[in-house]
Amino acid sequence: MSSIGKGGNVYIMSNKYRTVLYIGVTGDLNTRVIEHKSGNGSAFTKKYNCTDILYYEFYDSIEDAIHREKCLKKYKRKWKENLIRKFNPDMKDLFDKIHDLR
Repeated sequence: MSSIGKGGNVYIMSNKYRTVLYIGVTGDLNTRVIEHKSGNGSAFTKKYNCTDILYYEFYDSIEDAIHREKCLKKYKRKWKENLIRKFNPDMKDLFDKIHDLR
């Protein structure tokens, strides 16, 4: 795995009620999350107000990150929630944490 902005990053965004999960991949996590927060990230995250980052992973290559994203998207919601809660037990927005990693 690599640092922020290098290689690839897989992440999970949600709305403030945690009723929607969005899984994405990017080469620059901080910039991408800012795009989602401003409503410019994707049509899906804009439509469902997914502005909070709950989970992320770093990979040495974007190809590895894309592979992981595809795998995560296949799992049921309960499995995804368990993954998030192991990483972020309170399911709080981690933007300040990733912003500090730059």
